[in-house]
Amino acid sequence: MSENLLFVTYVAATALFIFSIGGLSKQETATRGNVLGILGMVAAFGATALRPDVTGYGVLLVVVSIGIILGAIAAAKVPLTSLPQMVGLFNSFVGLAAVLIAFGEYLQLDLTLPPLELFIHQLEIYLGAFIGIITFTGSVIAFAKLEGLVSSKPIFLPGRNWVNLGMAIATVVLGVQFMTAVYPQGLLPLGIMTAIVAVLGVHLVLAIGGADMPVVISILNCYSGWASTATGFMLSNDLLIVTGTLVGSSGMILSYVMCKAMNRSFVNVIFGGFGDGVGAGPTQQIQGEATPTTVEETVDLLRDARSVIIVPGYGMAVAQAQHPVADITRMLTNRGVQVRFAIHPVAGRMPGHMNVLLAESKIPYVYRSGNG
Repeated sequence: MSENLLFVTYVAATALFIFSIGGLSKQETATRGNVLGILGMVAAFGATALRPDVTGYGVLLVVVSIGIILGAIAAAKVPLTSLPQMVGLFNSFVGLAAVLIAFGEYLQLDLTLPPLELFIHQLEIYLGAFIGIITFTGSVIAFAKLEGLVSSKPIFLPGRNWVNLGMAIATVVLGVQFMTAVYPQGLLPLGIMTAIVAVLGVHLVLAIGGADMPVVISILNCYSGWASTATGFMLSNDLLIVTGTLVGSSGMILSYVMCKAMNRSFVNVIFGGFGDGVGAGPTQQIQGEATPTTVEETVDLLRDARSVIIVPGYGMAVAQAQHPVADITRMLTNRGVQVRFAIHPVAGRMPGHMNVLLAESKIPYVYRSGNG
C-alpha cells in the first residue's frame, strides 16, 4: 500500500471512530455507533497490515486468528451481567501491550538518531511503560473485584498515602536514571520502575470499594487510551496517537462527569484517594423522610398508581434482578400505567451498566429516554 493511500485510509478510520463515539452517546444510535467503530477498526488494521514495512504475515495471521476466536467466544458466552469484568480485562490487555512495546522499542533503540530525537523517544518509552503497567495491574485488580476473586471492600494499608508518595518519588528518580544511562544500562531502571508502578496500580485500586467501580472502570479506560497514545508515539503511528487521544480524552470527560455526580474530587479519584470519603465534597442535607413499607403495601401502591418512576442501582446489578424489574414494567404498562426509569450516571458497576442490564431484559428504550 502506498503512503498516500495509507494516509487516506487512516483519515477515514479516524473519522469513523469519531462518528462511532458520537453514535454511542445516545441509546437510539448506539448500534450504528458500534458498526462504525467496527468498520473503522477493520480499515485501520487492514491498512497497517498492508504497510510496506510489515512482514511476517504467517505469524500475523496466526495471532490475529487466535484473537478473533477468543473475542468471538467472549462476545457469545459472557453474559451482560459480567460485562464490567470483561471491560476491565480488555483494558488490562491494552496496558500490557504498551509495556511490551516499550521494552521492545528500548531493546532495539536506534542510537543513530539526533540527540534531541533520541531523548524524546526514550521519554516516550518510559512514559509508555509507566502508563501501560499501571493500567494493566489496576485493571486486573478491578476485574478481580468485580468477579469476586478479591473482596469488593476497600483495602487500606497503614500509611498508604506515604507509600504512594514514596513510589511516585522512586518513579521520578528512576526516570532520571533511565534518561541519563548509557545504552543498554537503562534497561535496569526501566524494569525496576515497571515493578514499582505495577504495585502502585494494585495498591490504588485495592483501596477502592466495589460500589465505586464505575469510576474505576472509566478511569482505567482513560488510562488505556493514553497508553495507546504513548504506543503511537513510540511506533510513529499517527492513527494510534489520534485514537488513543480520543479514548483518553473522552474517558477523562466521562470520569469528570461521574465524579461530579458522586460529589467526588476528580483529582483525588485519579490518584486513588477515594472510596473512604476522602476527596468528597460538602455533605448534602437529606431532605424529606424515608417511609417504610411492606411488599403488600407496595403492591397496592403500584396497583393504584398512574405514573411510576423506577430507580435501578448497584443492588439490581449485584442481584441480577433486571428480569423481575422488566416483568413489573410490563405488568404496569399493560394496566395503562406510565413507567419511567431514573438512572444515576454512576449506578451499577460500570458506566452505563443500568442501561445495559435493562436492554438485556428487553425493556424498550422509550422508557429510558432522557434519564439522568
